[in-house]
Amino acid sequence: MRIGLVIPHFEPRRGGAEQWTFQFARGLLARGHEVHVVAQSFSPTTSSLPIVAHALGKTHTRLGFAAAAERCLQSLTLDVIHDMGAGWCCDVFESHDGSRLAQWERKLLLLPPWARPVKRLLIRFLPRYRTFRKLCRRQFADPRRIVLALSQMVAQDYRRYHAVRPEQIRLVYNGVDTRRFSPANRPLHRDAVRRQLEVRREEVLFLFVGHDFHRKGLATALRAMGRLVTQGAPVRLAVVGGKHLGQFVRLAQRCEAAAAVGFLGSVEDPVPYYAAADVYVLPTFYDPCSLGVLEAAASGLPSVTTRFNGAGELLTDGLDGYLLDDPADDSALADRLRTLLNPTRRERMGEAARRTALRHTLDGNCDEILAIYREVAGVRARAA
Repeated sequence: MRIGLVIPHFEPRRGGAEQWTFQFARGLLARGHEVHVVAQSFSPTTSSLPIVAHALGKTHTRLGFAAAAERCLQSLTLDVIHDMGAGWCCDVFESHDGSRLAQWERKLLLLPPWARPVKRLLIRFLPRYRTFRKLCRRQFADPRRIVLALSQMVAQDYRRYHAVRPEQIRLVYNGVDTRRFSPANRPLHRDAVRRQLEVRREEVLFLFVGHDFHRKGLATALRAMGRLVTQGAPVRLAVVGGKHLGQFVRLAQRCEAAAAVGFLGSVEDPVPYYAAADVYVLPTFYDPCSLGVLEAAASGLPSVTTRFNGAGELLTDGLDGYLLDDPADDSALADRLRTLLNPTRRERMGEAARRTALRHTLDGNCDEILAIYREVAGVRARAA
């Protein structure tokens, strides 16, 4: 098949959507498909892939990108067009951000109750939010378009906030490369990384991986660490990703957890950090289907996340991870993390997490989406 993928930046280190799209493109190529990628920018990392690149150049607005992508796609002859959430010209639409409208509503929980009505007014009137709403209307307007939902949570959001008909929606969870992310990496990286981070043998290393620190709940994780540290628990937290660290460094200091927290910034490869860690922590306020939870599970780590994370639908609370009801509840998070100081429980839950990941592989994910592509091609053939 001649397949078009649309994403603003084809750069796997930029974020979860970009990383997934890079891996997915590689899977399509391995199956013999011709892959066209329409994007503003391409990182040097992607030059190794035999894709057909269509560089749009810099566009200054989200609507500008969507319009430029549409013009480019109209000049191509493709069997299926798959948009990753930034455009409106496609057969298959898959937003790795889920529903923007739902995300805004969940992020209000980050604010004190008195500030939430003010923020709702800003969301209603500020140009940035009006642009997003206009984009969303175009993205969900075509009743023939197939909409991929990364979780039941996201499918429900699409129906509630965007009036997407149930028959348009296909549930497809993210998949993970279980060969790249594996417990087999521990002998290769664990000791070296823990020495680099100055983690003592008796200390339990928690790992947080993400870029949007506010939405991903890093503040909750830092407050929970403060609780554990002041109780004398032998714990450390490694924070991978992000750019604007200042306010979180100060929060760690106020929580008396600064000595136990390492802010590592962006890293070339997260694999060694999963190998070094004991538990993955992501008290997110909204995540359609966290790749981090899947990568941790594939690496043999239990996760503590929230019911606002679509990937939590793949976990069984208490078996391969823990699910929090309130992403702002640092006391509940600290209680779950304290439970995982027990090495026997940690090992048992990590083994169960690995089994969970093996049921949600990247190869299986690719096959599911290809089946949807064949559905699209069949509809087109019958209409011709």
